[in-house]
Amino acid sequence: MEAVGIIGEYNPFHKGHIYHIEETKKMFPGRAIILILNGYFLERGEVSVLSKENKTLLALLYGVDLVIELPFIFGSQSADIFAENALKLLNYLNCHDIVFGSEINDITILEKVVDRQNEKNYEELVKQYLDQGLNYPTALAKALNIKEDVFNPNDLLGISYIKAIKKNNFNIKAHTIKRTNAYHDLNSNEKIVSASNIRHKIYNNEDISLHVPRKCLKLIENISLNDLFPFIKYKILTDNNLSSYLTVDEGIENRLKEKVREANSTDDLIKLVKTKRYTYNKISRMLIHILIGVPKDINKIANIEYIKVLGFNKKGRAYLHEQNDLELGLIPIPNSLTYKYEILASEVYSLISQNKIIDYEKSNKPLFLE
Repeated sequence: MEAVGIIGEYNPFHKGHIYHIEETKKMFPGRAIILILNGYFLERGEVSVLSKENKTLLALLYGVDLVIELPFIFGSQSADIFAENALKLLNYLNCHDIVFGSEINDITILEKVVDRQNEKNYEELVKQYLDQGLNYPTALAKALNIKEDVFNPNDLLGISYIKAIKKNNFNIKAHTIKRTNAYHDLNSNEKIVSASNIRHKIYNNEDISLHVPRKCLKLIENISLNDLFPFIKYKILTDNNLSSYLTVDEGIENRLKEKVREANSTDDLIKLVKTKRYTYNKISRMLIHILIGVPKDINKIANIEYIKVLGFNKKGRAYLHEQNDLELGLIPIPNSLTYKYEILASEVYSLISQNKIIDYEKSNKPLFLE
């Protein structure tokens, strides 16, 4: 049996995700669909409004065959690290195709961007434009020197997927499906809207029943990084070594300590600290890393150590049984670095979630759905 991979955060799971799964089935009929799933804290520094367990359940209910965990220490980092480790998991599972949503929907253009980024002068140009006072996205655009607009969220993530495939020489081919909505549109009431739009509605107590499947509605929690602000504030004020944590550099720890006293929420703090070099997403990730205590050198000492199966159906189980040459085990390693930070992340998430997070995490029992 062959498989096709998709990568998701499902924050929350919505009708666009169902469309993604269904279109992937049409492109690769008969194949097992493997989902690499991010958990409690996400790539853009967000808190998930669905627990990892409930995201797994919904994925299986709506057509995924096998759900694999993307560990917290990789899933809460920038797009390139997020993408590379998700692709590593698909590669370990002998999956040779990946399908992702794309605004531009043209693999050739996305590959052209990756080739341009690999040229020797690219990083130097980005630095020069940053030094001129341009913000990071504008500096990237000027350094790329291409006509097409590839600075949309799914295209940027797609570029990271392609970059990871080329960098590691993975035997994986990338495919796109056309994204049907705009990430930054927070007001649309079409059937399929972005997860950002839905979260905006959740936080404002608006009806989202048009946009998410009925079985998802009762599982969503109205939680965000703002709910963790008291803990974030305490950690910043009492920790004298903030610079030891991932993404805390260039003296920004002093700015954090200064501004956290003025802020009344995490959103306030991010707006007060934000600069051209430090985007909203980067600061959000930084605050999560400070709160959970992720060390600055984590990317030098951490790697994928095991493949944690979150759930499967009969087809997914059959696919796993056929994989006789897996390099990694399918059981979490309790004393591993990956597992240590997964438990820490779940402990922090449990502070604001009503779900039995810790019991679920420590059971390490995959969900089986017939």
